[in-house]
Amino acid sequence: MGLFDKLFGKKEKESLDKGLEKTKENFFSRMTKAIAGKSTVDEEVLDSLEEALVSADVGIDTTLQIIDRIEKRVERDKYLNTSELNKILQEEIQSMLVDSSEQSYRDFDTPTGKKPYIILVVGVNGVGKTTTIGKLAYNFTRAGKSVLLGAADTFRAAAVDQLTIWSERTGVPIVKKDMGSDPASVAFDTVNSALARNVDVVLIDTAGRLHNKVHLMEELTKIKRVIQKVIPDAPHEILLVLDGSTGQNALEQARHFLAATDVSALAITKLDGTAKGGIVLAIASQFKIPVKFVGVGEKMEDLLVFNKKEFVDSLFNPARD
Repeated sequence: MGLFDKLFGKKEKESLDKGLEKTKENFFSRMTKAIAGKSTVDEEVLDSLEEALVSADVGIDTTLQIIDRIEKRVERDKYLNTSELNKILQEEIQSMLVDSSEQSYRDFDTPTGKKPYIILVVGVNGVGKTTTIGKLAYNFTRAGKSVLLGAADTFRAAAVDQLTIWSERTGVPIVKKDMGSDPASVAFDTVNSALARNVDVVLIDTAGRLHNKVHLMEELTKIKRVIQKVIPDAPHEILLVLDGSTGQNALEQARHFLAATDVSALAITKLDGTAKGGIVLAIASQFKIPVKFVGVGEKMEDLLVFNKKEFVDSLFNPARD
């Protein structure tokens, strides 16, 4: 059994199944009504399917793409049984996610020759950004990586305090300064410390204010610039954390941050508390940026590497023993 099997086995699949329960129940109750008494997929079924997808916060644009694909399958196959609809939906949704989700950490490994691997974590306050960093630290450590945290959200004492708690909980060292310190100087010191300690992964927290996009852009640009003085090709990843329970608001947050900085990956949190888990599909298909992590619970193990096949399977199929 390899490391991947150890980290992403039955337990993780069960967590994903459980985390998507509310979305599944909401979606399939509507699906059941849509096909009740129907033997073939007709216009009425498609209209009801469209409503079910929108209710799961898949979003109008993504929903219309899915419906269009189903309509083409109906036209091509001439006769489509409603019992086949579940399987076809899975196939079509998976094919839509290929471009945006084929990259993955898989076993929380990092690219060869990228040491330390610098991840700059961005997102508005309240989305679970700092908690996600703590969970990432735990999972990278569990995968045998050495990790260093950088508390560059110096505008909120609570942010530094919370990250310090995660540092203690995971046994991962942290670089921090007093509240009000220059965030870029924290990032600079963190990267230098990582080099001195021969650390594998660096996770740098950043401020989550979104009211001033220009200021946000300038701040993140400055942080990147000082990091590149130490490691020219860093940060290697800019990870945007979004709260899945906010539905379409998460899409708006993504648009703002994409306009402010070069987001290269997404982490979508709090999917266990919402019936609108379809937002993952909306975000992945709309922005064509890889969803690399999904949060499906409070435990440190409940931040999972996103796998499009397993995600769609959990969304459409009952958990198996």
